[in-house]
Amino acid sequence: MLVVCLPTYNERTNVKPMVLALGEVFERLAIPCRVLVVDDGSPDGTGEIAQALADRHTWVDVLHRPRKEGLGRAYLAGFAHALAAGADLIAEIDCDFSHDPSDLTRLVAATDNADVAIGSRYVEGGGTRNWSLLRQAVSRGGCLYAQAILSVGVSDLTGGFKCFRREVLETLPLGNVAAQGYAFQVEVTYRAIRAGFSVTELPIVFSERTSGRSKMSYGIVGEAVWKVPALRIASARGRL
Repeated sequence: MLVVCLPTYNERTNVKPMVLALGEVFERLAIPCRVLVVDDGSPDGTGEIAQALADRHTWVDVLHRPRKEGLGRAYLAGFAHALAAGADLIAEIDCDFSHDPSDLTRLVAATDNADVAIGSRYVEGGGTRNWSLLRQAVSRGGCLYAQAILSVGVSDLTGGFKCFRREVLETLPLGNVAAQGYAFQVEVTYRAIRAGFSVTELPIVFSERTSGRSKMSYGIVGEAVWKVPALRIASARGRL
């Protein structure tokens, strides 16, 4: 079974179209599939919309969390829920259509030969759409920074469109994952690599959201700046 974790905070205009788009993708996959909306107490009513979808569609679940605690905590809660439900594959995707849901079929197929499949902007055939030069520079620079310090071959360490085999998330000490923002993506992938799991990257085109507000902030960028070298130091000391 595949469970797609969909974290939301103030995504009322996107959650229904995304859930329904994922449902169309599920019809093309040869395995049972579910979507798990993880809503962090969105004040705009996102959680209520998601619950209405769950009441109508048997393949939709909603995890209602009382408050916003960051992307990392939302995903960790979703992972725990998916593992408890018996998922064999657990995927991540953004709710704002920055990731094309149809690309999920390629990520799932890639887990036949890899433990973690990442939708990558920075391998041949990948890219971004409708980004400013500043946004491109910050994103690409952040990935190169993490890649250089951590000495790994993954090009898109900050990417948030992934599919994990169950044993990866069962093996990693997820309770020790401390990153809250986009550094969470770097940390989980790095921990998986250091634990000996195989990672593959598939090209995707990442599009700027057309509805709602971005969750990017200076705090998220700052966390990534210090978290990356901290991960390398922890690994060198055998403390990951």
